[in-house]
Amino acid sequence: MRNLFIPTKVKKRDGTIVPFDKFKIELAINKASVEILKDKDKANIVAKRVTSIVLRKLANLSKDRLISIEQIQDTVENSLMEEGYNKIAKQYILYREKRSQIRLVKSILGVKDDLKLSINSMEVLKRRYLLKDFNRNVIETPSELFRRVASHIVKAEKNFPSPLSLDEIEEKFYHLMRNLEFLPNSPTLMNAGTEVGQLSACFVIPIEDSLDSIFQALYYTAKIHQTGGGTGFNFSKLRPKNDIVLSTKGEASGPISFMSIFDRATEIIVQGGKRRGANMGILTCDHPDIFEFVEAKNEKGKFVNFNLSVAVTDKFMDAVKKNTYFDLINPRNKKKVKSIKAKLLFDLIANSAWRSGDPGLIFIDEINRKNPTPQLGRIEATNPCGELPLLPFESCNLGSINLSKMVKNNKVNWDKLRDTVVWAVRFLDNVIEVNKFPLPQVKDITLANRKIGLGVMGFADMLIQLGISYNSFKALDLAEELMKFIHKESLRASSKLADERGVFPNFKKSIYAKKNIRLRNATVNTIAPTGTLSIIAGCSSGIEPIFALAFVRNVLTGTKLFEINPYFERFIKENNLYNKKILGEIARRGSIQNIKGIPENIKRVFVTAFDIPPRQHILIQSKFQKWTDNAVSKTINLPYDATVEDVRKIYFMAYRLKCKGITIYRYGSKEEQVLSIGSYRDKDYPEPEFITIEADYSGGCPFNRCI
Repeated sequence: MRNLFIPTKVKKRDGTIVPFDKFKIELAINKASVEILKDKDKANIVAKRVTSIVLRKLANLSKDRLISIEQIQDTVENSLMEEGYNKIAKQYILYREKRSQIRLVKSILGVKDDLKLSINSMEVLKRRYLLKDFNRNVIETPSELFRRVASHIVKAEKNFPSPLSLDEIEEKFYHLMRNLEFLPNSPTLMNAGTEVGQLSACFVIPIEDSLDSIFQALYYTAKIHQTGGGTGFNFSKLRPKNDIVLSTKGEASGPISFMSIFDRATEIIVQGGKRRGANMGILTCDHPDIFEFVEAKNEKGKFVNFNLSVAVTDKFMDAVKKNTYFDLINPRNKKKVKSIKAKLLFDLIANSAWRSGDPGLIFIDEINRKNPTPQLGRIEATNPCGELPLLPFESCNLGSINLSKMVKNNKVNWDKLRDTVVWAVRFLDNVIEVNKFPLPQVKDITLANRKIGLGVMGFADMLIQLGISYNSFKALDLAEELMKFIHKESLRASSKLADERGVFPNFKKSIYAKKNIRLRNATVNTIAPTGTLSIIAGCSSGIEPIFALAFVRNVLTGTKLFEINPYFERFIKENNLYNKKILGEIARRGSIQNIKGIPENIKRVFVTAFDIPPRQHILIQSKFQKWTDNAVSKTINLPYDATVEDVRKIYFMAYRLKCKGITIYRYGSKEEQVLSIGSYRDKDYPEPEFITIEADYSGGCPFNRCI
């Protein structure tokens, strides 16, 4: 056969020139063929045969060895039809039309997609992460964003000796993000390489019992929110409502009234024009105002910028269990105000959480049993979602490994996971080095402890790829095996960095000094919610199960997109179950458990959040917590008809399993939730609605202050 002078370059729609790759043509034909033939071997034969025909035609079309993408696709369509593969040609045309529609929507966004991300990923990137000019026009692409971050984070390497060059390290950081295998927390993506330069997500601000301290804390909060961070507070040192104010002999207004000031300030301050801040408000179980605190969010519109948690002690939980009395203590003079039945307060907490989702519980004694630097004081507060217990003024930067990318040949790719952990730990330690801290107090203690929080996302996707049900003993076993591996490799990576760069300055005051474990970082692991990060990465949120298999997403103003879980879509196509009727039914329910005609093996693997009993949610959380030195953010999703007693049992179970905190969310308990499960609107209009979600939702708590 004579040599074909096939094209060497392709002109894309945006005018850029890229190398010609014949395997992309074969792959596209193969995908269309599999859809129609339902036989991979036959599809491969068709793809190879038609590709060779296409190449011969392109050799005659190309001038100067350059050809356009439209010419290639037209040639593929014509070749398929000429060879009698009309159905495959139709499938190829449908796919081409779908891609055209996606490009149209992306063009409306005004963002160049150089990584072939989803429309929703692009919208999230445009709204929050991509740099803009003074006219608010986007001036960078997704890959340029990752390059900006990598080139900034690698600057830390100049401070330490390394066998690798700066270029090699930057490329590794860049490709980890570009390939969506690892992503750092939002402030790092937003601010790296910019004038803002604040890269941490989590902060705790102390509040003492004085007006000066309260309003100084408010100022600190504003500074942190302005740069993209979230804040946590423990208001327990504030004297209770109606207590005496010594200077004026007047009455104190109490911690809840001062919380409202922080809430209002948060509502006003927009984080770099991109999102509003978030707060965690904590009050200890023995504070005299605890009853008012517990019910603070039951009134609509109250504390919308706060998540609330009660810091419960072992003593309190023991009193609840024994149904005995418990003392409430005035923090001003440490004197007992009164004794209450502990069970009465616990029941009120459960009832309030059932009604509004708040408060959650923080198991403060368990947190301090695992405090890595006990000589520096007790930990009293956490970040907004509870996964980061921190000392006063301490901050932490987070990052998450995409577990959906850590599977190869239906097995966990442990070697790739280990390599990713090593580089992610190095990346996060570098973040501390190049960070522009918002306050000098934050800088001092953060540099002294160098806490990082490497976590995961895409756990549910990994389970699906492995054929494991989230609601199974195998899932529990994998959760523990996985996190144990990540934790040990994180410690090993931090230890290696300690050899290269030195231990964290407060090392001698840490629990690791006695164990003779030299570490660069006082903590290494955290399981965060990964809301928008999961959307960018195209994976499930944190360690949450998938929330629905098919749904409608509100993307642009007036634009709704129908989405199907990609793993589920592949599964039903392979099993010849792909049809509009079934998809419509799934999109109204979210779940397939009660849909006839779907095989049990598919139902077993594709379980959603509300298919899973609360007990399994908590067990999964506890398995990850066992090997996480910080804490775990996990929402225990409850159906609308769950009872207060269900909440009580969940809270006690979490305590017994040594979780550091617990959050429940009963579907429908907040009007402003971002997940709406379809239902029949009324008897006169029987058309059922589809499940709808907002652009930022990726799973977990369907309320916009906890995602």
